[in-house]
Amino acid sequence: MCSIYSESSIAEWKNVVERYYIEDAMVEPTLAITLNDNWVQFNLRYIVDYKQRRYTKHLLQEEIGKRILATDGKVVLASATFEIVQIPTLKVKDENKKEQ
Repeated sequence: MCSIYSESSIAEWKNVVERYYIEDAMVEPTLAITLNDNWVQFNLRYIVDYKQRRYTKHLLQEEIGKRILATDGKVVLASATFEIVQIPTLKVKDENKKEQ
């Protein structure tokens, strides 16, 4: 569902496209999901007043968190952080090198 701001922005964009004969862009809200072996990344694209960007992002993240909690453990977030405090010294033996 689009907000009133989004709807008016989309309508204005259509006018710009027609007036200046530029290529039309997809301006409706979209969601792209990227999966790999380590994580799932959600890319949300939406139109919002520039003064409301951070607040809107906060609201979206808060709502996503609530929806995850509402799954009663069917969806969980996992994370691991490792801190390397000292890099060990490695000794490499060259098997091809003749001893002298």
